[in-house]
Amino acid sequence: MLIGEVARQTGLSSRMLRHYDSLGLVRPTGRTSGGYREYSEADLERLMHVESLRSLGLSLRDVGRALDEPGFAPDTLMDRLIDDTKARMAADAQLLARLQDVRGAGPTEWSAVLGVVRLLRAVQSDNAADRQTAAMLAGEIRVSGDSLADALLKEPDPNVAGALRWALAQRPGGVDRLVDGAADPDPVVRRRAVTALAAIEETTQVTSVLEGLLADPDPAVRRTAALTLGRRGAAVAVDALVELIGAGDRDVEAAEVLAGHEAHRERIVDLLVDRLGADPDASVRSRLVQALAEIPGAAAASALRTCTGDADEMVARTATVLLDRRPQG
Repeated sequence: MLIGEVARQTGLSSRMLRHYDSLGLVRPTGRTSGGYREYSEADLERLMHVESLRSLGLSLRDVGRALDEPGFAPDTLMDRLIDDTKARMAADAQLLARLQDVRGAGPTEWSAVLGVVRLLRAVQSDNAADRQTAAMLAGEIRVSGDSLADALLKEPDPNVAGALRWALAQRPGGVDRLVDGAADPDPVVRRRAVTALAAIEETTQVTSVLEGLLADPDPAVRRTAALTLGRRGAAVAVDALVELIGAGDRDVEAAEVLAGHEAHRERIVDLLVDRLGADPDASVRSRLVQALAEIPGAAAASALRTCTGDADEMVARTATVLLDRRPQG
């Protein structure tokens, strides 16, 4: 199966598949009669394993390590995850049923008040599983957005944090606490705050805070702010997204976000071209060339033609290949 067909059937972009190839995660091992690289059944099975592990929150580096372990057994891994998930679902269902019974007795009942207190205590528990269960149930019980935001800004476990972000997005409140967290001197707290702000409804206040975080000293905070604003079509994020590409920091994602900015296309091409001419690092120029290839239009095509004459052979070859693959007209 050729890369285009794989992209269509999986929903992954061709650029992401090429990124997997460059990292050695999933490389097409076959060849067509015309010499084109082709994904075999084994390659597609490995791609499924990559996406399965990514869905569990593993980084691409950790995914590669897991797949290359001699004892890697996907069936065993999936069985364990299924069993753990079923156990959590059963416990959550039982707890949810009890809480719904309590709520049915009337919100002014002392039993309901005590239930909220117990849930708030669970959110602060030392046990991550208890905290995650409490977060998932917060939408069913009257826990304030401020309480959820406070818990989220302190939460070190990524799974619990994800549940808290979900719960916070289901109810009003908590934004002011997140805004305060975005100004915290601790970069870890700021990362939690910006990730939560990225997950809630877009408002003028949230957008303003995210724009301010584009200048944050922490790269992870800047990255989340830039990608979030970029997905929302904000012109202010364009420069930061170009910088992400140059730095190789989520560059594939940043390039795809830029490609969707139809209103700012000319400026994006100008920024990429300026950065291409100013950077002596061939690997940086190669990433910028690949980003240019994602941008539709004549200006990007013209810039790619110029890049075919790059002093570095690999950069020039990359530009030539991408230009040849570019749809005509």
